[in-house]
This record gives sequence, structure tokens and C-alpha cells, in this order.
Amino acid sequence: MNIEFYGIPNCDTVKKARKWLDEQEIAYNFHDYKKEGADGEKVAAWVSELGLDVVLNKRGTTFRKLSDAEKSHAADPAFAVGLMAANPSMIKRPMVEYDGGLLVGFNKAEWEAALT
Repeated sequence: MNIEFYGIPNCDTVKKARKWLDEQEIAYNFHDYKKEGADGEKVAAWVSELGLDVVLNKRGTTFRKLSDAEKSHAADPAFAVGLMAANPSMIKRPMVEYDGGLLVGFNKAEWEAALT
């Protein structure tokens, strides 16, 4: 199985997810947003598939630091994709693409069903 794992290494949820994958001996390619950035086209595809509310992390400090005008514009998917591509910490983590699907966040039961 081919697994592409997107996240930020110091994120606690990313750490838990990577630990779980390692314990299950499941190989994956890790894309570090801090070093590699986020691909706007990929983010747009995620938003198209899952919806903006699933992909955009509104609970993080980066989103909360936006101006009120930017926050209101973030309801527009095209604008939000641009924000997420420029500020990958605004993307929910981790994002995991695997043969047959996409996982957002870390839920052990969902991951076991999808990846084992």
C-alpha cells in the first residue's frame, strides 16, 4: 500500500499517528509542511473531496490570528485554499492519502479499518 502522510513533525496528533504507523510496521512517505510547504492543487483536491470544514483547521492559532475580514473570506473555498497553501498549519493534521482513500486527523479505529 502506498501511503502519503502530510503534517508538521512537532504536532502531537502527527506524532501519535506516526507512532501508530511505526508500531504497525506500515511504511509511509512523510511530507513535512514546514520544509516542503503545501501544494495548492492538492489542498484544493482535498477540499473538493471532503469539504472545507473537514480540511480547514479553524481551531489553531494561525487561523485565530487572521483578521476578521480574512476569517469571513475563509468561507470561500478558493480563498481558503490559498490561505492553507500559504500557511500549512491551517490544514488539519495529519492528512493521509492511501490507496483507496483519505484520512484526516488520527482516529485509531478509522486507521485500523483503512490501513490494516
